[in-house]
Amino acid sequence: MKFNDKVILVTGGGSGIGQCTAQAFAELGGDVLIADINDKAGNAAAEGIRAKGGKAEFIHLDVTDKASIAAARDKVLASRGRLDVLANVAGWGHIQPFVDNDDAFISKVMALNLLGPIELIRAFLPSMIEKKSGRIVNVSSDAGRVGSLGESVYSAAKGGLIALSKSLAREGARHNITVNAICPGPTDTPLLKSEPEKFLEAFLRAIPLRRFGKPSEVADAIVFMASDRASYITGQVLSVNGGIAMVG
Repeated sequence: MKFNDKVILVTGGGSGIGQCTAQAFAELGGDVLIADINDKAGNAAAEGIRAKGGKAEFIHLDVTDKASIAAARDKVLASRGRLDVLANVAGWGHIQPFVDNDDAFISKVMALNLLGPIELIRAFLPSMIEKKSGRIVNVSSDAGRVGSLGESVYSAAKGGLIALSKSLAREGARHNITVNAICPGPTDTPLLKSEPEKFLEAFLRAIPLRRFGKPSEVADAIVFMASDRASYITGQVLSVNGGIAMVG
């Protein structure tokens, strides 16, 4: 797989799955734009790629802020003229009983996991349609496919992202734009490690492969769906989960 001359935007690119995804695209020749709300982490990720001879630039982005999304879009299109791949990786969740979810928590979960990706796609889809080409890969979750105890609103948001991906795939097909969703299971990221140990132990017991996923393993799936090798794949949902959920 090669991404020479391809312009790629990765949200949440400063850490975890997003950082590994940005690195993978860069290693394959892509011109990677690392979008993150954390300026320090985002700049460090971009510098790390450049230090290895890759192409990377950091762009400040708050996926919950329409003005920030518009500014990022304008910067990308002004400097690059197009966007070939949009990888919506940024997301957030926390295990908590539904009855304890307050308004602020619900709004944050929905904004980061569903409304943010919607607004990013709205920002970049017109230019992809104009160019008659594009790849959109949305990082959802197995929680959105089968549900997850203590993550009801998160599951709803991620399930909505799956439905969005399928519907947009139908609309984008006539313009040579593919849209697919990747669903990680429990993955060894800073977000997962922030959960209580008892939850981590329960996850491990439930995973047939008896280990957490590596961020790089999820990144590999994202990169594949964005590549020419997946040019006839659209509207699909791929779980990368060690077998914790086996969905037909």
